Amino acid sequence: MTTGNGLSIGIYVFDGAEELNVAGPFEVFTAWRERSALKPRVATFSWDGRGVRLAQGLHMVPDRSADDVGPLQLLVYPGGPGVQPLVGDRIHLEWLHAMRVQTPLLASVCTGSLVLAAAGLLAGRPATTHWDHYDELAGIDPSIMVDTETRFVDDGDVVTSAGVSAGIDMALHLVERFENAEVADQVRHDLQYEGA
Repeated sequence: MTTGNGLSIGIYVFDGAEELNVAGPFEVFTAWRERSALKPRVATFSWDGRGVRLAQGLHMVPDRSADDVGPLQLLVYPGGPGVQPLVGDRIHLEWLHAMRVQTPLLASVCTGSLVLAAAGLLAGRPATTHWDHYDELAGIDPSIMVDTETRFVDDGDVVTSAGVSAGIDMALHLVERFENAEVADQVRHDLQYEGA
């Protein structure tokens, strides 16, 4: 999943995305960059490249727009109250479906999985989300096997995590998956993160 230019990771941001859904994986992946032979490149991007206001009021200026984010090996889709309008946005869901076709690995944090489900990307798969939204996830697509027991579900080319802080656990898992457990442990140590 790497290219000659290193591993490319994009974190999609939007108005109403939960801060830790974005910052948790971002922190893990940028800390990983300092330890990794893969030298992952991590970028945030919004639909049009403009700044966004996250769920708790934090303003964020992303690196790029969806049009110029370039090929990704990993796309991270956060959750938060801002997913609600996106679940019903046909143009956005078509874009996400197209991104999935060209992106080897897709990961969601928290209620980001609701948008993946609405785009048809979780049909017939095991997946999870924030515990307050299990029924909503199943309601979007009843074929989804909603996992209510784990912090994250790795289903090969799609990985979903439970609420908020679970995105950090998922990101550390992805570091281990891309590289190895030793590097993931080093990143965990650097962040002084003990996990759930």
